[in-house]
Amino acid sequence: MNHYHYIIIGTGVAADAAVSAIRRLDREGSLLMIGEEPNPPYDRPPLSKELWKDKPLEIIWRATKASREEMKLNCRVTSIDPQNKSVTDIQGNSYTYGSLLIATGGRPRRFSDAPAGIHYVRTLADYKQLREAYETGSHFAVIGGGFIGSEMAAAFAMNGRKTTLLFPEEGIGSVVFPPSLSSFLNDYFRERGVDVLPGVSVTGIGKPDSQYQIETNHGESLLVDGVIAGIGILPNLELARDAGIKTAKGILVDEMLRTNFPDIYAAGDVAEFYQPVLQKWMKLEHEDNAKTMGKIAGQNMAGKNEPFNHLSYFYSDLFDLGYMAVGELDSRMQTVEEWLDPMRKGIVYYLADGRVRGVLLWNVNNAITETRALISDTGPFTAESVKGKLPLE
Repeated sequence: MNHYHYIIIGTGVAADAAVSAIRRLDREGSLLMIGEEPNPPYDRPPLSKELWKDKPLEIIWRATKASREEMKLNCRVTSIDPQNKSVTDIQGNSYTYGSLLIATGGRPRRFSDAPAGIHYVRTLADYKQLREAYETGSHFAVIGGGFIGSEMAAAFAMNGRKTTLLFPEEGIGSVVFPPSLSSFLNDYFRERGVDVLPGVSVTGIGKPDSQYQIETNHGESLLVDGVIAGIGILPNLELARDAGIKTAKGILVDEMLRTNFPDIYAAGDVAEFYQPVLQKWMKLEHEDNAKTMGKIAGQNMAGKNEPFNHLSYFYSDLFDLGYMAVGELDSRMQTVEEWLDPMRKGIVYYLADGRVRGVLLWNVNNAITETRALISDTGPFTAESVKGKLPLE
């Protein structure tokens, strides 16, 4: 049985950030990454963003600190034995560890009883399959009005494909955006050629011939050449649960990112952590959170006791609009809008109990540091007093 000082399950952003952090503190300790994908670590955001804007595929690759010898790719870990500090892979090989990181990420929610060929944008293989369909198809349906759905609808429309975007909510991004902004996006997408169908749920998907047939709750049928689904992510918790590691919405970790077994850590999309500034348990599926969690987990695995208290951000691009968001965004909160140019350049504050819980920077750059400081401020704030707290330029 081979022994490693560090074993990392996963080869995504969090796993790769952990390797870099470990190697900054420990250049000699033996290390093994085990990942299900056949590729070395890469960035996922370009799969739904830059690669549809004529950027080369090469931009996705991360400058990983793990050597080829330290990566076991196209391989799945089937079990973890915390008592004996070992993992076993699908080939029957077992390895012992000094410390272990679980960074297994998540997988897309999928439609049950749907025909083969529905596209879910998560991995490089997903992107390549979608790219092939894009080259031959002319009309695509995008199901879901959230982050992935809105990004892919914008990407396909910008590239000259007839695009239909359908979702059960009233507006694009309505779970996080205030109603005025969400409604604006419906019209904005329509102006750019997207057929936006709010309030529509999918009741069935078939493939009677070469096209897909989507049935809706309105009793309508839609024939398209391809279907892209952005209906959420499920964390890959099964491996941890089977090992007796505590989970809720994700793998539960303490401030040092340790699980209920002190030599097992978790980071990235699969981890659930307590956010001290917002004072709540959270599970986030964004790149900045994964990078930072991976870094802190790697440092702590290598002996540096640093708490994770990062207030992460996420970002997106929709046609010529771009936004960044920090903290907790929920359209059910009190929202305060401050526009330099209505719906084109401005800031949305999210308030609850006299605190700023989150901030949406809409085409506003270079305000992340100030935004984090504002969210950390205990206030109290009101709708009037919060205005002007952040620079609009």
